[in-house]
Amino acid sequence: MPEEPSITFNSVHVDGPYIALTFDDGPSATLTPKLLDLLAAHHIKATFFVIGENVAEHPEIVSRAAREGHEIGNHSWSHPNLGKMSDEGVRRQLQQTDDAIKSATGKRPTLMRPPYGSITAREKRWIHDEFGYDIILWDVDPYDWKRPGPAVVRARILKETRPGSIVLSHDIHPGTIEAMPSTFDELEAKGFKFVTVSELIRMAAARPSHPSPQPSGNLPPSAAGSPSPTPSPASSPAG
Repeated sequence: MPEEPSITFNSVHVDGPYIALTFDDGPSATLTPKLLDLLAAHHIKATFFVIGENVAEHPEIVSRAAREGHEIGNHSWSHPNLGKMSDEGVRRQLQQTDDAIKSATGKRPTLMRPPYGSITAREKRWIHDEFGYDIILWDVDPYDWKRPGPAVVRARILKETRPGSIVLSHDIHPGTIEAMPSTFDELEAKGFKFVTVSELIRMAAARPSHPSPQPSGNLPPSAAGSPSPTPSPASSPAG
């Protein structure tokens, strides 16, 4: 029986040095525009998981982000713990935010990130069925919301990011924005290329059926799995 397509992503298996930077809890009236300026200067496309209440207050910032090529995802209306709410409460949180994003950008989101990463397996399924959302978590967390200072935020991101990573941070903390210019520079120097979360997921779908060799040192052997025999080149699509 074919495996069900995945609807939850912490990271994505990609061929190539692609990563997705994600920013949660905005838009912030002062910090998000600064971040958009920095992203534009570096020609980086990012993904913003926005809070509906903030979108309603600053639709023009979300509109600008979308216009400049960034992806906008649903991060609920008021940041509750969805895993502890009734279906009706969750539905209201997501629908109001979906409507606010559509109103600001002209497009409905296709991704959602549950606040605190808290969501039950059953919620994932009905939310995906009703809203069509993929559920996006992360594999790199600099704990920038604890405000450890820009140098620590940068060091944690650089240490943990690998190809296919979904990097979490928050565009509502000054230290996070302060960390970004040098973080972008150093990620670029390591050869990483920046894409939106939906672009990253599409790259996974397009990968050949045979496993690519893992770069040594990136994964413990157990995580790499046992590769099946590689099909002959003729039978596997390139790229």
